Amino acid sequence: MQNKLFRHIGRATSDRAFLHYAEFFETLIAKILLVVIILITIYAVVDLAINLSQIVLTNQIGSLGKTLISIFGLFLNILIALELLENIAGYLRKHVFQVELVIVTAIIAVARKIVILDLEKTSGLDLIGLATAIIALTIGYYIIRISNQIRNS
Repeated sequence: MQNKLFRHIGRATSDRAFLHYAEFFETLIAKILLVVIILITIYAVVDLAINLSQIVLTNQIGSLGKTLISIFGLFLNILIALELLENIAGYLRKHVFQVELVIVTAIIAVARKIVILDLEKTSGLDLIGLATAIIALTIGYYIIRISNQIRNS
């Protein structure tokens, strides 16, 4: 009886079984994140629609510039959510992270930051940080893109 218990524990804690449980857990978390991102995206689209309808219905003339920037920010939030959705769905399909998609998501996030940036309240150090992020992401994207083309050739 005791010997049988030890064999069962040994099988359950073997590397293969442990990795199976870890993969199951990763997949479960990815599915939960996918559902959460879908809900967030739906909420963001509804929020964008409400904001756009308020602008159209109230016909705010002269204040469209600042409002337009916030609308672009909401729009880019939705694009970021869609990219995250694609990242998670791609992980569930292939069980690997697609680095190119992650970098594109980061580029969209930096672009969003630039669009909604208030230059009156932004320090030079913040601008240098954004410029550095843009350069690093662009170089990273270029390297990944070239390596993918070479691998697929």
